[in-house]
Amino acid sequence: MRMTKTRRALQRSKRIGLRVIAFAILCLLVVASVGKIQLRQKGEAYRQREEELLSAIAEEEARTEEIEEFRKYTETKKYVEEVAKERLGLVYEDEILFKATE
Repeated sequence: MRMTKTRRALQRSKRIGLRVIAFAILCLLVVASVGKIQLRQKGEAYRQREEELLSAIAEEEARTEEIEEFRKYTETKKYVEEVAKERLGLVYEDEILFKATE
């Protein structure tokens, strides 16, 4: 009889050990799943941020291009003439300027 009690106790301890191991594995799976979900959400947030930044870069590059074109335009004789006429009221010697009175 003693052998059977010892065997039963041994089997019982094996069952308990297996249950503990199964529970530990289940806990690890839950933790891994939660981590995976969080990483996926972070990845999506980073992708959106990257798209926003790429859009901002494209806008700034277009703005830089416009500024460069304006800089080149300001170096032309036509621009100098426009500024002289509009802001300073200067004209060529053979030119007549008519201004409307209010």
